[in-house]
Amino acid sequence: MKAWIFLTAALLSGAAVAKTPLTIEHLNKLNKVYDVVASPDGRYLVYGQKNGGFAPADSSADLYLMDLQEGNKISRLTFNDDKEHAVTWSKDSSALYFIAGRSGSSQVWRLPVAGGEAQQITDLPIDVDGFLVSADNSKIVLQMAAKPGCETLSCTVEAKQVKAGQQDSAMVYDQLMVRHWDTWADEFRSHIYIADLTGKKVTDAKDLLPEWNTDIAGIKEVSFTPDGKNLVFSAKIPGVDQAWHSNFDIFQVSVKGGEKINLTRDNAAWDAKPSFSSDGRFMAYLAMKKPVYEADRFGLILLDMVTGQRKELAPEWDRSISDYKFGADNRTIYVTAQDTGQHGIFSINTSFGDISKVYADGTANDLNVVGNKLIFTNHSLDKPTDIYQITAETGAPTALTQINKEALADIQFAEFAQFNFPGANDETVHGYWMKPVNYKEGQKYPIAFIVHGGPQGSFGNMFNYRWNAQLWAAQGYGVVMIDFHGSTGYGQAFTDSIARDWGGKPLVDLQKGLAFITEKEKWLDGNNACALGASYGGYMMNWIAGNWPEAFKCLVNHAGLFDMPSFYGSTEELWFPEHDLGGPVWNKDSDYQKFNPAAFVDHWKTPMLVIHGLKDYRVPYAQGLGAFTTLQRKGIESKLVIFPDENHWILKPRNAERWYNEVFDWMKLHTRK
Repeated sequence: MKAWIFLTAALLSGAAVAKTPLTIEHLNKLNKVYDVVASPDGRYLVYGQKNGGFAPADSSADLYLMDLQEGNKISRLTFNDDKEHAVTWSKDSSALYFIAGRSGSSQVWRLPVAGGEAQQITDLPIDVDGFLVSADNSKIVLQMAAKPGCETLSCTVEAKQVKAGQQDSAMVYDQLMVRHWDTWADEFRSHIYIADLTGKKVTDAKDLLPEWNTDIAGIKEVSFTPDGKNLVFSAKIPGVDQAWHSNFDIFQVSVKGGEKINLTRDNAAWDAKPSFSSDGRFMAYLAMKKPVYEADRFGLILLDMVTGQRKELAPEWDRSISDYKFGADNRTIYVTAQDTGQHGIFSINTSFGDISKVYADGTANDLNVVGNKLIFTNHSLDKPTDIYQITAETGAPTALTQINKEALADIQFAEFAQFNFPGANDETVHGYWMKPVNYKEGQKYPIAFIVHGGPQGSFGNMFNYRWNAQLWAAQGYGVVMIDFHGSTGYGQAFTDSIARDWGGKPLVDLQKGLAFITEKEKWLDGNNACALGASYGGYMMNWIAGNWPEAFKCLVNHAGLFDMPSFYGSTEELWFPEHDLGGPVWNKDSDYQKFNPAAFVDHWKTPMLVIHGLKDYRVPYAQGLGAFTTLQRKGIESKLVIFPDENHWILKPRNAERWYNEVFDWMKLHTRK
């Protein structure tokens, strides 16, 4: 295979012929792609398209087929009102499998590519959440909710019927976790079921984990072994400690059931995403090394199924792998990883561990390997998601879709660029600026200073629907985003550096970054800025209010942590605060008081908008209410916006419109001259 040619990232947006800036109403109407999957023979590509209502003027969600050997011709495969999702191919590339609710519940369907109607494959009494079909099409693995201790599917069905007939509303627990993200836990767990495919509808299935009081990590982390006799999957070992450790292991179980063999017992940290090379020689998976930590570096481990040798590929490469795919030669693995503000594609040689950058401009996902081509989705700060391909001959990306061509024809996107500066400890810190759409040379513009959450995260070069920088640029703001110490994609030591230092180096980076960029880019008005952020970004708004109170005209705090001791007792994933803040809250050496925004409210004086979702169980709404109560009691100009039907994120389109408009109105009130 020819060497891949590195395409240099172009950080400035191209010349625009657009007429109007992007609006939240327009953003909500953009089409979106999902489930991008190439056929095993490399001829076809299937993808889902969820229409937003602009062009076409509907909100359908259907599957489309692209013939990669016939000029990338696209044809629409489905026309059903129900969304098809979780799409996979049969191993002979003759048919598609997907989940749909056409029959009244979520079941598996099969659609021949040559033509004809989709046929229902499963007819089970509970919803199918995910599935996997064996290479010989003889078996189907199903992810479904199970009642631990039930040996049969009918037992779980009876337990669900009892729950549905319960006369009171009590929920009773004797161990954590009692809730996760936006859902209270019940007595059912996500298990692996298996059934034979005989040509008739599957009406029963066997639970391979009947005694396990734990969830699998998801069907995307389940694989058949090359001989088809076993399954490997990622999950936590059953136990009462689920909420305070992050140790997922990879297990093997026979398709007939029985003993679960822990293949990664020696690693007390996170193991994930097992899969096999097409020749059956290797099993690969991702592994962290640091226990009780969700933001450690994911390395790529290769297990030789013949020799039993296990090794990490490219152990010195200081990037955390998000996803990977074996190349056609089974000796090259293509991976995606964050890298200095981008999320790019890289190749790794399995023999020597050599790393080559394939493509790194914007955010690449949904990676497929098709012979000598890579097919993937890509988006950036000035471009929503489309599907692209790269060939070994050119190394340059070619767009396979333009699903928003008509919708974006009259939209002008703002110019942006990446920059770096000496931050805390004089270490290099990166960020992005974006000019307002109405930019005119010689004028100064107010600043939207956006702080990302995580805290181990990054806004980076991506088209974000919840925090889209283009929308602030459209409102006339210069946008500044800093990837402070703790951000991902700059090496593991940089990511780790925020632990036990939540209010330290990150605040210094934000202070130095704002000073640097306003001095360098004279059009940015450093004396007329509003800061805003969510989750850890919201925490930083509360922290800024008490530790940098003179900096901003206003603050916007979405789902921000306010009182750290009470946060510990009300959040769900305890391994997160225990790692970042020094153990349980009762640990005398912990940081819950040291970096507690509630301890610095004497210095608060900046007007603040507080926003929270009532279904937010990661940062429960009492944190936002506590900040607002403090602001009101101290007589500081403030406003509280609550979304009863939203979680940590604002996801419903109408709610998102209200969210953006509340934020824009608040900022205009305080940044206008």
